[in-house]
Amino acid sequence: MTRPTIGISLGDPSGIGPQIVAKVISNKDLRRKIRFVIYGANDVLTYAADKSGIAPSWFRVAGNSERAQRKLNADVIVIDDGDDALLTLKHAPSKLGGIVSKRWVEAAIKDALRESGDPRRIDAIVTAPICKESWTLAGYNWPGHTELFSSRTKAKRHAMMFVAKEIRVLLTTCHIPLMDIRNVLTIGKIHDAIDLANIGCKELGIEKPKIAVTGLNPHAGENGVLGDEEKRLIKPAIQLAKNNGVNVKGPFPADTIFSKASKYDVIVAMYHDQGLIPVKLLSFGSSVNWTVGLPIIRTSPDHGTAFDIAHTPNANEHSLLKAVELAHALATTTPIESTL
Repeated sequence: MTRPTIGISLGDPSGIGPQIVAKVISNKDLRRKIRFVIYGANDVLTYAADKSGIAPSWFRVAGNSERAQRKLNADVIVIDDGDDALLTLKHAPSKLGGIVSKRWVEAAIKDALRESGDPRRIDAIVTAPICKESWTLAGYNWPGHTELFSSRTKAKRHAMMFVAKEIRVLLTTCHIPLMDIRNVLTIGKIHDAIDLANIGCKELGIEKPKIAVTGLNPHAGENGVLGDEEKRLIKPAIQLAKNNGVNVKGPFPADTIFSKASKYDVIVAMYHDQGLIPVKLLSFGSSVNWTVGLPIIRTSPDHGTAFDIAHTPNANEHSLLKAVELAHALATTTPIESTL
C-alpha cells in the first residue's frame, strides 16, 4: 500500500482542531502520499482555513447523502455532518461541541472497522482534540478518546503510548482520578502495560526493546517504607514479563528514571501525569499519542483543544502533522524514524 487513506476527526469545533487540520491537509507533501477523509463540518473547516489564510482545496460530500456511500477518489474529502449553530459557538466547552465531536469520531471508527475492499474503509484514524467537559455536557460518560476506541473496537487490552524523538512513554492507567489509581492497579494490569510497551516498540521497528518501569510511590517505595505497591504489584508484574522473555527493569523512582530515557526504548509509567509531565517537558508539540493494542490504527496530537488560542497565529499544527506521519508509517512500510 503506497497511498493509504487516513481519516481525521475534526475534534471540538470551538478549539484549534479545525485550524490545525486545515493546515495539515493543505500540506502538498502529505497529499502526495496520503488520501484524507475529514469527519466534521465543512463550514467550520472552511472558516478555520480562511482565518489561517488557507484556500480550501477539498471535495465536500454531505454525510447523509447516497453519494457518501460510494467510492470517492478526491485527494481530500470532507464528510460534512455539521450544524448551523456551530459557527456561533464561543471558544469554550459546550453541549453542541460535545455532540458533534463525538459523532464525528464515531463515524471515523465505523469506517475504519469496515471490511477490506469497502469503498468507505479507511486505513488509520487521527483524532484532533476533543473537550472532555463538552462530552460531559452532552451527556456522554467517556473519559476520552482512548476509552471510546477501546470499547468500539472491542480491544481486550489497550494503552496510551507517547512517541517522540526524545522519549517514549506508555501509561499503565489513563484518565483515572489520582486518588483512585491504587485501587485499579493489579499485577495483571501492570504486566499488560509492560507487554503492550514491548509490542508497541516492535511495531515501531525496535527488534529487542529495552523497557524501564516506574514505581508508584516516592523513591519507588523505599522497600515498603513509603508504600507496598512496588513489592506487592509492580515487581511481580516485572518478573512475569521477564519470564515471558521481555527485557524489562525496575521499578525505578519516577523522579530520576526519565532523565535516563535515552538508555531505554520506552518507559512504563503508572499514571497519567507521572508519564506525561516529562513527555511534555522534553517534546511538547512534537510527540504523538498512539493507542497501542487496538485492531485499528489511531494516533492524535499531544495537546488539547486550546480554546484560548483558537483562530490565532499561535495554533501550531506540528503535533498533528507528526500524528498523521506516524499513522502513515504504521499503515505502510515507511520507516518510523523518518516521521520523528
